[in-house]
Amino acid sequence: MQIIQSRRHFLAGLSAAGTASLVGVQQSLPAEPPPETTSVRLAKIRGICIAPQYVAEELLHAEGFTEVRYVMTETAAGQSDAVASGQVDFTLNFAAPLVVTMDAGGPIAVLAGVHPGCFELFGNENIRGIRDLKGKSVGVQALGSSPHVFLTGMAAYVGLDPLKDINWVTSPTIKPMTLFTRGEIDAFLGFPPEPQELRAQNVGHVVINSAVDRPWSQYFCCMLAGNAGFVQNNPIATKRVVRAILKATDLCVSEPQRVARQIVDDGFTANYDYALQTMTDVPYNKWREYDPEDTIRFYALRLQEAGMIRSGPQKIIADGTDWRFLNELKRELKT
Repeated sequence: MQIIQSRRHFLAGLSAAGTASLVGVQQSLPAEPPPETTSVRLAKIRGICIAPQYVAEELLHAEGFTEVRYVMTETAAGQSDAVASGQVDFTLNFAAPLVVTMDAGGPIAVLAGVHPGCFELFGNENIRGIRDLKGKSVGVQALGSSPHVFLTGMAAYVGLDPLKDINWVTSPTIKPMTLFTRGEIDAFLGFPPEPQELRAQNVGHVVINSAVDRPWSQYFCCMLAGNAGFVQNNPIATKRVVRAILKATDLCVSEPQRVARQIVDDGFTANYDYALQTMTDVPYNKWREYDPEDTIRFYALRLQEAGMIRSGPQKIIADGTDWRFLNELKRELKT
């Protein structure tokens, strides 16, 4: 009951711009056919950079979905495999793991870029740049996990051989951040709220911040992906999901305090201060500006260089992306 009241308070307290956006949804519904399905499943993880997904529930209800479920997908395989397997219908996920799953034949349709700049590479005093990872120990949840795939692409970009030059450290029970704070590894890639926690503890230093450091800041980090079967069979519902997620992304920009409070109240994270810092640190205002196809091309090239995928960028783009809904909504959501 408290969560329901919190959501109502969240929507009731939106700024004029946010309220106008919600009205825009309601006004558009009579002109569109109803969604083919009124049920949708979204992923849930420990990371909070995918906040638009977490605050989109009421927007999805406004789009005609009567059942919105969040499914925990915190595994080594991650959200990309959860989408491909049909465990969830949609999720925001990091671009590089999506490319790996698509290369393996996973039925994924990448629909939009949502935001760049959520991951940060932390290192000890011996790590000043990506090339300094050579011969060092780097912690990841598992080989093939999102941090591992991202770091592999980053290492290949600066000329390292990720297989030979980096000592990957994995643990089934201890998080990489814990190993780093103990001094047992040299570096690890963190996603919110991990960077906020480390800065509060004054542990290590930031080597790469993808929100500001090129070339990573010029490409999307998290992209919206759907199960290809769902997208093909439910195009009206898919457009409504994309619209709700993009409107929720705008709310992260216009109402960061309310979004931070909402994801805490709804149990997606525990610390309000870290949540608010994430809302202000992550550039959620870039989804209209960046070309999502450039992101897929960039990471496909990096992963091909690293030997993690066989397909070229054009095949990945042709087989695994669908920008129809995004292009329509960019025109529709101009303000």
